[in-house]
Amino acid sequence: MYKSKTDMMSWILIIGVILLLLEVTFFNGGLIFSLLFSGVLIYFGKKRWSKTFGKILFWIGIISALVTVLNMMTFKFFLIAILIFIVIQFSQSKKNPILFQPDFEKDTTFVREQILKKPLIFRNMLFGRQKTPEEVYEWQDVNIQVGVGDTIVDLSNTMLPKGESVICVRNILGSVQVLVPYDLEVRVVHSTLVGSAVIFQMQEPQILNQALQFETAGYETADQKIKIVTSMVVGSLEVKRI
Repeated sequence: MYKSKTDMMSWILIIGVILLLLEVTFFNGGLIFSLLFSGVLIYFGKKRWSKTFGKILFWIGIISALVTVLNMMTFKFFLIAILIFIVIQFSQSKKNPILFQPDFEKDTTFVREQILKKPLIFRNMLFGRQKTPEEVYEWQDVNIQVGVGDTIVDLSNTMLPKGESVICVRNILGSVQVLVPYDLEVRVVHSTLVGSAVIFQMQEPQILNQALQFETAGYETADQKIKIVTSMVVGSLEVKRI
């Protein structure tokens, strides 16, 4: 049953990708331009959010992107396919319910493992700006997804553990800034569709669908080091010493 679910989802994905290529190539050539234009409006609107003109640009970009996506043939296909998939799975679960039968013949002692849920510095969010605390804080590896917003990680107010620490941010639209102490070795893996990057003295003012990787000279042998992994659709990355 699990294999059939996987096969069905795979076919939905394959057909969706084919429809998207056909739609972009033959039926709606301006689709990519419309989405990029909407992304640019959202980006500059967010940058100038303090002004009325910036808010107008931002919401025009949001509405334009939503209208473009909702009118896509591929989106309608995925919506219908997911609804059909849910109906089929519900029907199969009613016909073939999964029964769990405990085995009382074996005298097995189960020990419940203690698991602690810890508060996080950052969280996934659709809109907004996040920053590490101004006061001293306990370090935790960062792994978040952000819709539209800025993320600032200041490493000067924390103590990194031995070994490699990780910052991973996936962003649709916005900027990521990482402030790094001078004695810390760094590796940066950055990928973006449209944007810019400043990593210490290295500057990439115009990035178009590229993946970049930089690391400091002593990274491989360092006892303490930070790995920064960022992925964006439209946005900027800045890594600088403090």
